[in-house]
Amino acid sequence: MAIPVLIDCDPGHDDAIALLLALASPELELRGVTTVAGNQTLEKTTANAIRVLEAAGHGQLPVAAGAERPLVREPTRAAEVHGDSGLDGPALPPARARAIEAHAIDFLAGALLSSPQPVTLVPLGPLTNIALLLARHPGAAERIERVVLMGGAIAEGNVTPAAEFNVWADPEAARRVFDSGLDVTMVGLDVTHRALVGPDHAEQLRASGSLGRIVAELLDFYGGFHREVYGFAGSPIHDAVAVACVAVPGLLETAHRHVAIECASELCRGRTVVDLWRRTGRAPNAHVAVGIDAEAFVELLVERVGGLA
Repeated sequence: MAIPVLIDCDPGHDDAIALLLALASPELELRGVTTVAGNQTLEKTTANAIRVLEAAGHGQLPVAAGAERPLVREPTRAAEVHGDSGLDGPALPPARARAIEAHAIDFLAGALLSSPQPVTLVPLGPLTNIALLLARHPGAAERIERVVLMGGAIAEGNVTPAAEFNVWADPEAARRVFDSGLDVTMVGLDVTHRALVGPDHAEQLRASGSLGRIVAELLDFYGGFHREVYGFAGSPIHDAVAVACVAVPGLLETAHRHVAIECASELCRGRTVVDLWRRTGRAPNAHVAVGIDAEAFVELLVERVGGLA
């Protein structure tokens, strides 16, 4: 039986490719998509989610828009990574459909409560919607099987030296999720930066059909940022690693550890303080990704997304 999943995202190039991987994975049953402000404004991330689903022939899936700003912080964008549209590169047509009327957290609550089996949440952006869901619909939260999120890092950052973007954007929301008592898996930069999709992979996708060409054009744009900033010969598709972790659990190695979220420090805002060597005595609250079979992940991604059309 396929695993029922709900994806919360802020597309974003890697979010877009993660959505396609979810659609292409027979182990998963994607039941809906919710959006949050992050890589771009809520209006743009919502339109982008719909555009990606429509390009893949899955425009019937419900998309619900959520929080347009963090819980207490000012909103920020990642236009330097994803462009003004959030999906710069391919000439995707405008979204034909619209988001459903329900707010994301109410849609998530309804989907959780109506499911005969617990559902896995896969948040790929700032955790604002998930924090609000826990606060407003605690009964629905009891129907969450697990939370597999892309965010954080053990020892590096990508928006500051100390912090990864999704957690940095709304650290108070991240703290609420990590402290919730839910079964949380953290897929951070420590593993996503080890699995790069390069120009040769883009060419394989480009040759696979119209959808593969769209993905290749996303990679062309996205790769420019990673070459300039990191000197990488390819792009880490951060969010797709979290989706792959749910579909094919053996791709990642995890350690059960305590993760604290830094909210007070200006210098270290949004740092995920992972007690890797068990120095604090605090009980573990997350399964933290510490290793990845990078070759197997990239092969899976290219093969499945390339075959989706």
